[in-house]
Amino acid sequence: MIRHHLTDSLLMAYSAGQLPEAHNLAVATHVSLCDECRARMESFDTLGGAVIDSVEGVGLSDDSLAATLARIRDAAPPAQRAPRKRGVFPGPLQDYVGGDLDAVRWRSIGGGVQQAILPTTKQASARLLRIPGGTAVPDHGHRGLELTLVLQGAFSDEDGHFGRGDIEIADQQVNHTPTAEPGEDCICLAVTDAPLRFNSLIPRLLQPFVRI
Repeated sequence: MIRHHLTDSLLMAYSAGQLPEAHNLAVATHVSLCDECRARMESFDTLGGAVIDSVEGVGLSDDSLAATLARIRDAAPPAQRAPRKRGVFPGPLQDYVGGDLDAVRWRSIGGGVQQAILPTTKQASARLLRIPGGTAVPDHGHRGLELTLVLQGAFSDEDGHFGRGDIEIADQQVNHTPTAEPGEDCICLAVTDAPLRFNSLIPRLLQPFVRI
């Protein structure tokens, strides 16, 4: 059962196409798992459509239809995506990564934790984190917004327990020490739009190398 959801402001911004690519990935992946957030997003989509319908139209040139059809005809064929299979990653993330866990190239960042930085625009970064059960991430605060979506396992921190499908939204007011639950590895999709603010010296020294 998903207990931690997206805010209305994030869902509205996603619906309006106003989020950076990394945030779009986190929202789309969460929405694919969460019936409640998907229903709310669809209501915002409907509202946006009603607003568009109320806007006065703009006239098109006489050759606009022919030009559009020519662009469709001359466009390169779409790239073939790897077929989806049931796994840890939901559909939107599988499409983005090109597969499931076996398609990820993990890199160790210390303490048994691994990460894989995903290619996105420079406005925000997205990474997959693999945290062994029982392992704590160094305590830290935030200089911006951090979205952490659980894909496997679970973690707990000062704000509660987060299992598969839960998303934690942390801003400049949040300081926490996420700790993976004992058992299977905790795998998360983490999105940040500013560097974290680590409270201990060693994580701060390592921060430029792990790019988080």
